[in-house]
Amino acid sequence: MKNSIEIVSERNSIFRQRVRIEGFEDLYADVPQAFGGEGSAPDPHDYFDLSLGACKAITAQMYARRKQWPLEGISVRVNRDDSEERKGVYRLEVVMTFHGIDDAEQRERLEEISHKCPIHRLMTSATVEVTTRSAAILGA
Repeated sequence: MKNSIEIVSERNSIFRQRVRIEGFEDLYADVPQAFGGEGSAPDPHDYFDLSLGACKAITAQMYARRKQWPLEGISVRVNRDDSEERKGVYRLEVVMTFHGIDDAEQRERLEEISHKCPIHRLMTSATVEVTTRSAAILGA
């Protein structure tokens, strides 16, 4: 399955990008003021990190539903340590709270299942190949 995301620089902003994903509009990305941006939207790292947290929550919810466990909701906090990113080490700590689950074994199982979410697996065990190419400008 191919998915396409379109990102366009906003002309009146320094680094702000408008993001279009099929069926969704008005998503934006920017960089913090400390890096020369306006800090007007999440930065690309935020989207990377949140994709992990959201995927883990969804995966755990699907499992709990299938097992008919009394899960009322999930709170997820993703803590980033990017202090060694330039050395190739990017650390994410994910803290999950399973509301409505009092059984310690069920909570432990939901945490284990969250490790199997597609984004966790993609981040930790997949080979990601990135191809970048320049497109011709129409009308030039």
